[in-house]
Amino acid sequence: MTPAGHRSLPHTADARVEAWAPSREACIVEAVAGTVEAFLDTTESLPTAAHEFRVDTGTAEDQLVAVLDEVIHLLDTTGRVPLATVVSATTGGLVVRFDTAEAAALCQVGAVPKAVSLHDLFLGGGAGGWSCRVTLDV
Repeated sequence: MTPAGHRSLPHTADARVEAWAPSREACIVEAVAGTVEAFLDTTESLPTAAHEFRVDTGTAEDQLVAVLDEVIHLLDTTGRVPLATVVSATTGGLVVRFDTAEAAALCQVGAVPKAVSLHDLFLGGGAGGWSCRVTLDV
């Protein structure tokens, strides 16, 4: 099985994240971590609250976008970001739990994302596991 991980990729004006894992759900977890780490240093942080939501329809890529949109929405509306994520498949969708911390308590290391771009979006799986690539508008 493919080990899980994520990394930032160079991009001229925006932030780009690539993630990989053995399953679709684990790949989305890695994409969330890569998104947050693109703009905040989370290494010394502990979660202080939780946020749970459902993603009910769409393709795997639509679900990835919905989860990452929730990261941005949560930051914009509550000032919180996920430090740990659990994604579980359900009939017709996903249940997602973010264990969160206050973004203001963390060191900013990059531009804060404003939206998830659909340009060059990819989430797919094969014999080696799942991978995704996503561009974040900053």
